[in-house]
Amino acid sequence: MASSPTVLMRLVASAYSIAQKAGTIVRRVIAEGDLGIIEKTCATDLQTKADRLVQVSICSSLARKFPKLTIIGEEDLPPEDVDQELIEDGQWEEILKQPCPSQYSAIKEEDLVVWVDPLDGTKEYTEALLLFHLFTQAGPDAVLGRTIWGVLGLGAFGFQLKEAPAGKHIITTTRSHNSQLVTDCITAMNPDDVLRVGGAGNKIIQLIEGKASAYVFASPGCKKWDTCAPEVILHAVGGKLTDIHGNALQYNKEVKHMNSAGVLATLRNYDYYASRVPQSVKNALVP
Repeated sequence: MASSPTVLMRLVASAYSIAQKAGTIVRRVIAEGDLGIIEKTCATDLQTKADRLVQVSICSSLARKFPKLTIIGEEDLPPEDVDQELIEDGQWEEILKQPCPSQYSAIKEEDLVVWVDPLDGTKEYTEALLLFHLFTQAGPDAVLGRTIWGVLGLGAFGFQLKEAPAGKHIITTTRSHNSQLVTDCITAMNPDDVLRVGGAGNKIIQLIEGKASAYVFASPGCKKWDTCAPEVILHAVGGKLTDIHGNALQYNKEVKHMNSAGVLATLRNYDYYASRVPQSVKNALVP
């Protein structure tokens, strides 16, 4: 008789279904026309109705199914009664059929930490620069949106892996949070092209789909919930994500939320980009 799925695979299967509901909520909010935008700390640090509803949906759905799980969300929301329409209790069956990598088979629910970014690229969302994985459809049989998932040691799924053109140094970086440090670091990479887009997850998608060769963000503006999920996907296909100093990011529940030493990520040729980070940039960004 087949063994029952491990806690990790049940969590991933649940997260897949919950993410699909989240995408539906995000599209519904923009279709209704009232984004409910408020400023959190500044004009580029925004929160929308979609951020609020999606975080409640994700966190509440996970907490009901996995009560011992540690869940850390981006938005600071007051406790409230949850509309049952926001709850997703399904699990993606195809994921439950996958084998759990042996190094994770004994993980307990209370050992797991989930970082929740309800909407990747909120500022761009408010400007109707819609993220690809939520809104794109093509072809007569296309399904609106897509869900990308992965487990280190198993692989990553929901996209076609492609490398950036050989010999080209194409940098993807921030659209809304530029600074002199960011510019100095990118210039030192001697790029052939620089893509400025919103969302940390969106930038990692550019790496794994061959549109960019490195994600460079020499700034303390990024948070753990921005990088956690996309880092898993990148690592699962052999890529690498670190801070500007080359240190691995940590995601335990006690860690500080800010990625204070920036982000450097590549699918291939990490050493090329890491070796070109100016010392002046490193000195300015303290881990």
